[in-house]
Amino acid sequence: MSTKYKIRDQEQLYFVSFAVVYWLDVFVRNEYKDVVLESLCFCQKNKGLEVYAWCIMTSHVHLIIGTNDKKMEDILRDFKSHTSTQLRKMIKDNQQESRREWLLWMMERAGNKNSNNNGFQFWQQDNHPIELWDNYMKEQKLDYLHDNPVVSGFVSKAEDYLYSSARDYCGEKGLLDIILIE
Repeated sequence: MSTKYKIRDQEQLYFVSFAVVYWLDVFVRNEYKDVVLESLCFCQKNKGLEVYAWCIMTSHVHLIIGTNDKKMEDILRDFKSHTSTQLRKMIKDNQQESRREWLLWMMERAGNKNSNNNGFQFWQQDNHPIELWDNYMKEQKLDYLHDNPVVSGFVSKAEDYLYSSARDYCGEKGLLDIILIE
């Protein structure tokens, strides 16, 4: 019996979280967060991804997503594969990255421990999708996602965190086009 979380209904919204292996704080640099944003934007335009909310923390990403025509697990697989490759290259080539050797070593270590990989792993294996089947769950996950930077002490108000959709929900334009949850 599989213990993995599954996306069962492609027409529902899902709260999805995924983290860097060993919860490494990779997203302390904006250029790394921008790779995630660019990939989400690409998936919106080319793969049918619908983004309702998002937040990039230092070691993980939270999304509320849906899809209009493709399987969500396929979109997430492609997204994680692309960002993994791009971020590995960026870290490797970034002469300003003081933790470069250590980060690459940790990701190689994770990849060597996982038979699904070829000696390198950026993201943890699972996505933890949670189906948002009612308004209470949608509001709860939306609040959790947007409050994450506040709870972590990065900002005092959720809408002040640049790498989140919280500002979209306060009437300002954020970094990524989203569909507001009503």
